[in-house]
Amino acid sequence: MAAEIVNPRSDSDTGQDGEAEPFDSFDPAFALHRGGKMAVQATVPVRDKDDLSLAYTPGVAKVCSAIAEQPELVHDYTWKSSVVAVVTDGTAVLGLGDIGPEASLPVMEGKAILFKQFGGVDAVPIALNCTGVDEIVETVVRLAPSFGGVNLEDISAPRCFEIERRLQEQLDIPVFHDDQHGTAVVTLAALRNAARLSGREIGQLRAVISGAGAAGVAIAKMLVSAGIGDVALADRKGIISADRTDLTDVKREVAGFTNKAGISGSLEDALAGADVFIGVSGGTVAESAVASMAEGAFVFAMANPNPEVHPEVAHKYAAVVATGRSDFPNQINNVLAFPGIFAGALQVRASRITEGMKIAAAEALASVVGDDLAADYVIPSPFDERVAPAVTAAVAAAARAEGVARR
Repeated sequence: MAAEIVNPRSDSDTGQDGEAEPFDSFDPAFALHRGGKMAVQATVPVRDKDDLSLAYTPGVAKVCSAIAEQPELVHDYTWKSSVVAVVTDGTAVLGLGDIGPEASLPVMEGKAILFKQFGGVDAVPIALNCTGVDEIVETVVRLAPSFGGVNLEDISAPRCFEIERRLQEQLDIPVFHDDQHGTAVVTLAALRNAARLSGREIGQLRAVISGAGAAGVAIAKMLVSAGIGDVALADRKGIISADRTDLTDVKREVAGFTNKAGISGSLEDALAGADVFIGVSGGTVAESAVASMAEGAFVFAMANPNPEVHPEVAHKYAAVVATGRSDFPNQINNVLAFPGIFAGALQVRASRITEGMKIAAAEALASVVGDDLAADYVIPSPFDERVAPAVTAAVAAAARAEGVARR
């Protein structure tokens, strides 16, 4: 159920003529959002008739004709190669759930300005008034000629998996579901550094993930690709294993490449002796379960605003603690990943974002920490100016190495 937003005014808070004062008279968040958070800005001047004749008719006709004859010129003479569509249907917005397309727009605008602020990438928020997989895929495919990439955002599972897969199959531009892959990239980066801090390799670790939605499945896939020793996922009914008969197609696929130890039962059962806990589900994990983890464990409790394990509890038992919150050290924040990933992909006109490009992004992000590595610093701040250039360069190089770059 969507959270109820209540205007913090009393009936007596009225202005002239008995009208209530606006929300932003009381709340700075409303004040900041009034009029929206972004706008379109021209990159060329239109000061006189000569400028007008070049920017629009008749000069523009020459460019249009050239593109019609050589379609690849669209990348050089329009904004296509530097702009991303941020697409949602409003069904899984932050912690608010299914609040619809209009209510999702403040978040999509926020995502767009993060693209620009942290990656130098222009982005356009697009909230769709449809939720069917076929409708969303068809709509995005029809919109795609205007964009160099598509960032899927806040689309509920399991539909998000099929939507991303089908769009990747039908389009020759990067399609990236940030709720899945952005989270996975930053998690892997933090885990690599936590392992390095403890003198271990990822291959020596057994991880347990709470949550088998978009983020949980993507994290599991990425950890397996990166060589994790073993990883098990838990949903509301317990550990996902091949012997369960109630699995969706996605979870059945997950069961095929996770849980090599064959663990069954509850999340708490799986945590006994585990090296890593990764929370992307909400809920609360019992302190006794955290205490049962291996010595020197890592706890990444990323639910917002309430982590699955509060840092005060986690620090009693874990060597490294991370959350999704900005008011604790080691914030697992997607903004560390998606701006640089898209910047790198667009830079080389990549046709897709591969697993190798995502792993390269995680390695680059981890490397930013360098010799400053510490228990409270396994992942850099989003405001570290080294982050986006490092991720951009690594992703561009990986795209070339994997043969998906077109320049």
